[in-house]
Amino acid sequence: MPEPIRVRGSVVVPDAELVWRFSRSSGPGGQHVNTSDTQVELRYDLAASAALPQVWKDRALERLATRLVDGRILVVRASEHRSQWRNREVAAARLAALLGEATAPPPKTRRKTKPSKGMIERRLSNKRHRSDLKQGRSRPSTD
Repeated sequence: MPEPIRVRGSVVVPDAELVWRFSRSSGPGGQHVNTSDTQVELRYDLAASAALPQVWKDRALERLATRLVDGRILVVRASEHRSQWRNREVAAARLAALLGEATAPPPKTRRKTKPSKGMIERRLSNKRHRSDLKQGRSRPSTD
C-alpha cells in the first residue's frame, strides 16, 4: 500500500506491522475469477504493535476482544471488488476505521440535572391551555 494507515491524529500503522494475504474470491465471475487472487485479508498484530500508545492499545484490545484471533491479531477481509488493488484499499480503510473507533476516548459521563422551576411551570401551564382548548371543542351538554 502506498499510503500508510492513519489511526487518529498523527498515529500511523507502519507497513512492516501489516500482513497481507490474497486468495480467490467466491461467487460468480466467469473465467477471470478462477485465475486471479482478488480477495484480500489484512492481519494486524494489535498486541505486539509499537505504533500505538499503550493506553490506546489497551483500550483497543478491550473493545475489539470479540474480533481478535488468539486475543491479539485483528483480521480484516475485503472481496467486494474485482480488482485486488481496490480490495486492498477497502481493507486498509476498514482497519483504519476499526482502530480509530476502538482507540477513541470514552464519552463523558452524563451529569443528572433537574428542570428549573420556571420550566416546570411553563410545561404545566401549556398542558392546561391545551386541555382547555380541547374541552372547548366538544359539544355543550344538553341536560
